[in-house]
Amino acid sequence: MSLKSHRNTIFVEEAKILAHDTYQSNQHVLWVSAPEIAARATPGSFAHIQCDSSLPMRRPISIMRADPKRGWLEFFYKVVGIGTQLLAKKVVGETINLMGPIGQPFQLDSKYSRPLLLGGGVGIPPMIFLADLLRHNTHYKPLVLMGSEIPFPFQQKPSQYIVSGLPSEVIGAMPLLENWKIPNRLASLQGYPGCYEGYVTDLARLWLTSLSTPQRQEIALYACGPHPMLAATAKLANEFNLPCQVSLEEFMACGIGGCAGCTVKVHTEQGVAMKRVCVDGPVFDAKSVFI
Repeated sequence: MSLKSHRNTIFVEEAKILAHDTYQSNQHVLWVSAPEIAARATPGSFAHIQCDSSLPMRRPISIMRADPKRGWLEFFYKVVGIGTQLLAKKVVGETINLMGPIGQPFQLDSKYSRPLLLGGGVGIPPMIFLADLLRHNTHYKPLVLMGSEIPFPFQQKPSQYIVSGLPSEVIGAMPLLENWKIPNRLASLQGYPGCYEGYVTDLARLWLTSLSTPQRQEIALYACGPHPMLAATAKLANEFNLPCQVSLEEFMACGIGGCAGCTVKVHTEQGVAMKRVCVDGPVFDAKSVFI
């Protein structure tokens, strides 16, 4: 996709911080007012954030929620370097410069009425955004599975929804998704109460194995997380012959397709091509990236 095709679709805004909450393991949820970006954000898109005026290089952070009517955006991030360290010091009332929304979003197909959403670590936000979209359409009956090896950035609660095919003791859930009436479960290797002891893809395999062939034909996979998790998700999709879209995480410089610093190999009908994660992605068909 050319830069020209993105003209008038990416906006730069001075976003006022409305809330900035801190959770265990240097995790943060940032809530800002950014009406132009909020009006156009879609699940899978991200914002390129100037973490501090002293740091010219921006940081790409996935959008977790957007309210186009009220004009706010919500981000979840983990402190991993100088940029996010500086961002974590920002307080309510300050402004930060955002560029967005950027990237190709997840694409829904009404043929698959039972979306299975897998989120891992800081890959959880796009799944929340996609779940937020799905809850407004009664045609879809999503299941969200999330994994993390550090404490989740919310106080988990026992789920009120029974999910056939999953162990009865796996009841840990995200309160927000429960409020949205979306069945969800948590996975971790850290022994957190109520969580599945294992990888989120293993939990997904348990559920998929419990379904009949006609039921599996209603499933489409959507995932975001670290590379090993996405590779395992692609393998899972291939195992059960399911369509699968993955949102890649990659280091970025310009974030708008100009520098080509975030390219990945993608298999197309014409052969192998180098695609930019920022504007050609971050969402790709899993088969095109993981073969």
